[in-house]
Amino acid sequence: MWWVAFAICAALSWGFYGPVLAKGQHALPSPLQALLCVGGAYFLIGILFPIGALGSKTFAGFNSTGVVNAGLGGILGALGAICIIYAFRNGGLPAYVMPIVFGGAPIINVIVSMAMRPPKTAPNPLLWVGMALVPIGAGIVLYYKPE
Repeated sequence: MWWVAFAICAALSWGFYGPVLAKGQHALPSPLQALLCVGGAYFLIGILFPIGALGSKTFAGFNSTGVVNAGLGGILGALGAICIIYAFRNGGLPAYVMPIVFGGAPIINVIVSMAMRPPKTAPNPLLWVGMALVPIGAGIVLYYKPE
């Protein structure tokens, strides 16, 4: 059940991500400088940490499927960061941008996951109800957010 703790930690990290990134990028002259800072943090955590943790096994077992898909995941994550930075730079506030991002991402995740690995049985109809409720919930959060 450790995965639950890690998922909660990711939610906490990404919950803070928007407001902290917005504050940082508004203090910098260019949104690309904010992206450079994000990239530097990814280098420190995403490159140096696994090299230190894996040690001599760092480069063992690489294969094209893993490298291509993990690399595409990194590219998509970086593109998401660029889009969030430019959303902030163009007037979006974290209280609006992040619910749209985190409301839409689960829907897209399920659709893409089902396309990549089709379910063996038909999805429960409540899946579609849940997908319809996500934008409604995000809209309620945005409408009633504190000023």
